Amino acid sequence: MTGNFDYFVVFAEMRTGSNFLETNLNAFDGIECHGEAFNPHFIGYPNKTEMLGLTQAERDEVPERLIGAVKGQSQGIGGFRYFHDHDPRILDLMLDDPRCAKIILTRNPVESYVSWKIAQATGQWKLTNVKRRRDSKITFDPAEFELHVGRLQAFQVFLLNRLQAAGQTGFYLAYEDLQSLEVMNGLARYLGCDARLEALDASLKKQNPEPLESKVENFAEMERALAGLDPFNLTRTPNFEPRRGAAVPGFVSGARAPLLYMPVRSGPEAEVCAWLAALDAVPVETLPTKLNQKALRQWMRRKGGHRRFTVLRHPVARAHAAFCDKILIKGPGCYRDIRRTLRNFHKLPIPQGELDESYDRDAHRQAFAAFLRFLKANLAGQTGIRMDAHWATQAAVLEGLAEFAPPDMVVRENEMAGYLTALARQVGYSKAPAPLPAPETGPFPLAEIYDAEIEALTRDAYLRDYLTFGFGDWA
Repeated sequence: MTGNFDYFVVFAEMRTGSNFLETNLNAFDGIECHGEAFNPHFIGYPNKTEMLGLTQAERDEVPERLIGAVKGQSQGIGGFRYFHDHDPRILDLMLDDPRCAKIILTRNPVESYVSWKIAQATGQWKLTNVKRRRDSKITFDPAEFELHVGRLQAFQVFLLNRLQAAGQTGFYLAYEDLQSLEVMNGLARYLGCDARLEALDASLKKQNPEPLESKVENFAEMERALAGLDPFNLTRTPNFEPRRGAAVPGFVSGARAPLLYMPVRSGPEAEVCAWLAALDAVPVETLPTKLNQKALRQWMRRKGGHRRFTVLRHPVARAHAAFCDKILIKGPGCYRDIRRTLRNFHKLPIPQGELDESYDRDAHRQAFAAFLRFLKANLAGQTGIRMDAHWATQAAVLEGLAEFAPPDMVVRENEMAGYLTALARQVGYSKAPAPLPAPETGPFPLAEIYDAEIEALTRDAYLRDYLTFGFGDWA
C-alpha cells in the first residue's frame, strides 16, 4: 500500500453516525470499510460468520490475522469501525502503528444517549425506508446517562493521550460533519484516496429528526439533571495527576448516617445496603444513590467526619455470584450478548434457554469451572469480551475507587458483623444492628459444587486478589 497509511480504523460508538460514515466511505473507489470487525459478538456485521476468509473463532484466536487480511485483501485501503467495548487486545497494535489511520467520530452525548434508548425500545438500528420508521419516547435516567458519558469520555481521553504520547494525530469528525460533502472528500484525501464523491449517499435516513423535547418523556427532569452535572470539573480539588474518568453513581450513602458505601460488584451489595438503611430505620430504596460527582462532593462537604467503606468477597464466592447473576440465569441484569458469545464461541456448557431439570448439580459444577477458565483468559486480556466490573479483580476495583477517594475501611464479607458495627460506632451509632449474611446464589449452593479443582481454577484467575488480600481457600 502506497501513501501514508496501510489501513484505517474509525473510533466511534453506537448511535454516533458510524453506519452513515461507513456507507459513504464505501462509496469511494479505493476505500473499503468492513463494519465492526472486532465486535466480540459477531464479525463485521450481525449474522455474519466470516470476513475476508477468517471465521469469528479464527479471529478470536489470533486477532492480528484479521488486521493482516484487512491490509492485504481490501479493495484499496481497508478499515473497520471500533467501539470502546470491542476486542481490547487489538487496541495497542492499532494505536502504536503510525501506518494505521485513526478517524475519531463523536456526537453530542445527550443526542447519542436518546438515540440509543429509542433504538433499544424500537429494535430499529438502521433506517433505509422512512415508511418503516418506528417511533418511541424514552425516559431519561440521570444515573445511566452519567455512566454513558463517563464511558465515552474516558475512552476519548485515552485515545487522545495515547496519540499525543505517540506523536500521532487523528482525523476528528463530529456527527454534524457527516452531512458535509467537502469534509467527506477531505477524509478521502487524508486516507490517500484520489477519488471524490459528487454527492453523499442517500440510502440511510435519519431515524429521529424531531427535537429532543418531543423524544423524551421527562424532558424537564432531563434539563435539571444536565444542569447538575459538572462538565468542567469546577468542584474538583485541583491536582496534577493524569486525567482519569470516574463513575460514582453506584455509591450509596446513609440516609442520615455520614457513611458512604463504595460497592464491589458481585459482592454482598444488597446486605450492606439493608444494613445501611437499618441504621436510620428507613426503607432501603430511599438511600441516596445515583449521585453524580458534583452532588457527591457536596455531600462529603456537608457530612464532616464521614467514613467511606467497601466490602470484599472471597474470589470463589464472588465469581460464582457473577456467573449465576450475570451469565447463567436469564433474568434482569443478565448479560445476554456475552452469555450467547460464551455459549457459542467459548463453548460454555449452559442451556440456550431457561434452566430445567436436565441442568443438574454436576452440570452446574462443569459450567462454573468453564466460566472460571474463561475468566482467567479474560482477565489476562486474551479474549475479545470486556473485563466487566462484576468479575474484575477486586484489587483493580479498589484502585478505581481510589481515583475518586480511597475507602477508609476495607471489610471482608465474613467479618462484616464486627467491623461494620464498629464503623457505625465511629460515627455515633452505638447500637447498630449486625448485617445479615447473603443468601445462596444460583440453582445450587456453592458448597455443593466446590472442590479442590474449583479452588485451583479460581486461584489461577484471581491470583492477584489472593496475593493482595491474603485470601485462603474458600472452605
